[in-house]
Amino acid sequence: MAFVLGCEKLSVEFPTRQVLAEVSLGVNDGDRIGIVGRNGDGKSTLLSALAGVLEPTGGRVLRKGGTTVGLLGQSDGLRDDDSVGRAIVGDAPEYEWAGSARIRDILDGLVSDIPWDAPVGTLSGGQRRRVDLARLLVGEWDVLALDEPTNHLDVRAITWLANHLKGRWRAGQGVLLVVTHDRWFLDEVCTGMWEVHDGRVEPFEGGFSAYILQRVERDRLAALAEQKRQNAVRRELAWLSRGARARSTKPKFHVKAAQALIADVPPLRNELELKRMAMARLGKQVVDLESVTVRFPPRGEGAPAKTVLDGVEWIIGPGDRYGIVGDNGAGKTTLLKVIEGALAPTAGRVKIGKTVRFAVLSQHLDSLSQFGDDRVRQVIGRYSRRVMLDGKEQTPAQLLERLGFSKADLNEPVCDLSGGQKRRLALMLILLDEPNVLVLDEPGNDLDTDMLAAVEDLLDAWPGTLLLVTHDRYLMERVTDHQFALVNGKIVHLPGGVQDYLDMTAEPGAAQTGAGVKGAPAASKAARSATGAAAAGSQAAGDGAGGDGETKLSGGEIRALRKAMQSAERKMETLRGKIEAAQQAMLSVDPTDFQALGSKQAEIDELQEKLEELEAEWLEAAEALGE
Repeated sequence: MAFVLGCEKLSVEFPTRQVLAEVSLGVNDGDRIGIVGRNGDGKSTLLSALAGVLEPTGGRVLRKGGTTVGLLGQSDGLRDDDSVGRAIVGDAPEYEWAGSARIRDILDGLVSDIPWDAPVGTLSGGQRRRVDLARLLVGEWDVLALDEPTNHLDVRAITWLANHLKGRWRAGQGVLLVVTHDRWFLDEVCTGMWEVHDGRVEPFEGGFSAYILQRVERDRLAALAEQKRQNAVRRELAWLSRGARARSTKPKFHVKAAQALIADVPPLRNELELKRMAMARLGKQVVDLESVTVRFPPRGEGAPAKTVLDGVEWIIGPGDRYGIVGDNGAGKTTLLKVIEGALAPTAGRVKIGKTVRFAVLSQHLDSLSQFGDDRVRQVIGRYSRRVMLDGKEQTPAQLLERLGFSKADLNEPVCDLSGGQKRRLALMLILLDEPNVLVLDEPGNDLDTDMLAAVEDLLDAWPGTLLLVTHDRYLMERVTDHQFALVNGKIVHLPGGVQDYLDMTAEPGAAQTGAGVKGAPAASKAARSATGAAAAGSQAAGDGAGGDGETKLSGGEIRALRKAMQSAERKMETLRGKIEAAQQAMLSVDPTDFQALGSKQAEIDELQEKLEELEAEWLEAAEALGE
């Protein structure tokens, strides 16, 4: 692979601190690299320096002759008085750009809903972002450097962008450098990762999942090396002089290695226990939407009224963890306001349980404005209560530490905090108020990947009803148990997660009709289970009804499939018990007896393979039943 771009001993220093210290990197043709790290550690600085828009303090940027670099910065350079069309294609005649299938696809994917002649100055922040991204992608570049390209994009636009970048160049050609906190996007488009921290840049192979595994392995090896070093010192001082054997090989992303690393990690959350605790706090009723319609009056003379919610029937029960996805402007925030009782529906009824206590984390963090220049220490000092999470009492200070606040941060005025710090502080204050229904509207904004993981860990232990609106697919499917789409005013269950929504809206006319997902009509009251959780559709799978044109199952076939599922469930439960017992037994094995350890691990692997086979059988039966 040919060298395209890089840097040699690159340093960038600002008046208060050094961001990058003698960084040397190389980028070859065909590389697709994601750049991650904590907020403020220098990701954007590195990208800007490589793109040639930031002059380094020391070292130099290397670029192959004739290489063109296109940069999407966090702020655009669009002119307010330009039309949208001029901002994207400049003065190029229409026949030049309209005749290009690539350019037409970009315009359809990003700006099809924005008037071509509208002045840029009249656009919203999200629309400007899409126009700027379209402007960049229309151009021909050897290197694309993108800083937070998914900001202000909905889940469909993010998926379109990922597909565009994967197919933009031929294999082995072009270079992509992307800074983003969207972990699904990183996994989808990147084949390598750079972690920026402490002035250094550390490369990793593979996408985000591979990077996380390698980080865990790196930390494990570091801890192991430190333990060995300390043991050596205790046994014999001379041992230290010989040092530890160098490790020259990079860790790779292997499934077996991943399974070994997580073998003793418990499930993310105990759903049954959280449900039980939620019912104790909430009772049986949380929120029922009955034929709810919200219609806004026309904006101009002759314009039609806009229906955002259209006869919605939806049951939200105690302990339900629901994610809500939909296009920008579909009405997700309106839906949340109706659920909270902050907006009265045009028609229909909203029934809110008597014990419900809402807490809302809005996109704009309005709740923090009251604190002004109060310092973080003063704000948390007003809360004496503790919160129960993971079966332990957590003080405000402990919560702040879990959310990445240092002792120095406690002295910062709230108004001077970064966007990510404000979002984490707002979430902590909400949890301290001990609500039992938590409504989160884009909680991942401004958070880096490590802080997103910390927030997810916190939410895993929260015992209540959770409603989440986000365009972050990873976050959506990580912290919620069921996902729903708001399409043409209807609530549609997504049994297969966000991918069901993308498949549904990709079908001709699906975005207008809300049809297209097998077995996924709007959730109905009859579908609620005994614990209050809404099930995945108003038609029971036992009907045997498939989609249009599909063969219906006979009663005997349905019974056989259900029997197979029940049998698989019993066997899986037995196997899980055996795996847990084998893992416990492994802890008692002499750690120096490698033969015994290998034998016990082989036993665990064999049980795990049987469990995976049963899970596959269960899924096949469930799919045949349309569940």
